[in-house]
Amino acid sequence: MKAKPLWHIIVSTSAEAEEAVAALLERLFGQPASIYIEEQTQQRTVGVYFPKSTALAKREALVAGLKYIQDCGLETGPAKISMHRVRRDDWAKSWKKYFKTIEIGSALLIKPSWSKRRARENQAVVVLDPGLSFGTGQHATTAFCLRQLVACRTNGASQSVLDIGTGSGILAIAAAKLGYEPVRAVDIDPVAVRVAKANVRKNRVEDRVTIVKSDLSHFTGKSKVRYDLVCANLIDSLLICESKRVVNQLKPGGRLIVAGVLAEQFRPVQDTYESLGLRLTQSDADGEWQSGTLVYS
Repeated sequence: MKAKPLWHIIVSTSAEAEEAVAALLERLFGQPASIYIEEQTQQRTVGVYFPKSTALAKREALVAGLKYIQDCGLETGPAKISMHRVRRDDWAKSWKKYFKTIEIGSALLIKPSWSKRRARENQAVVVLDPGLSFGTGQHATTAFCLRQLVACRTNGASQSVLDIGTGSGILAIAAAKLGYEPVRAVDIDPVAVRVAKANVRKNRVEDRVTIVKSDLSHFTGKSKVRYDLVCANLIDSLLICESKRVVNQLKPGGRLIVAGVLAEQFRPVQDTYESLGLRLTQSDADGEWQSGTLVYS
């Protein structure tokens, strides 16, 4: 029996709104959305694959959802919707074309399950396929967090990690593979939690990583369990609004990795955390994005 073709719906958008648009597509179509960045123009598109019958019924809801995102103050850019048919075998091969292995020095290798790439001696390996949830290491902000996980690791030392907004679970899994323990990861999205748990099992780190559905509003007062390292790959407004709750999760001398921030909005984030006793020790700009690591003194 011949497989029916899939359809690919694509929304062109801005860096500011790409994650909101991806969440909208995932909610409407019940499938994980992927973000693509055109290397030459830096144009963002967000896409999702689905059976054709789903599209016609939900196009109106998609238009309304994009308008709601605009009404919330996010600049969505062109917000142009396009749709085309993709044969299932072409769709499967397209993942292999666009998603490659990532190496963080000699310490960490991120690769999809189809890759035959062998790890170097003593190199930790994370196996993660694209299209499941946000976070494959391809995005600049996720890559920064991975590099900092490697840089902050002290071999033989006991170091704990909290990953806020875990998405696919890539940072939590990488932390466990690098020797951090315990590792706790939270996300407000139940789909992300389900996917992250599956990825944790796939990478056989269930004994070191705990994934829970939660958000920053559940972090009240001084945490009984505080962490050596907190990863917060979140939008700037959330990082600022919930800054005290984030800092309450850190041990004295602990490090906070902030990412997911547009370069023009990074300074207010930095000022907010420095007013709470943290000090910026590392910062990196990549295109429109800027990330940083701060120490809690």
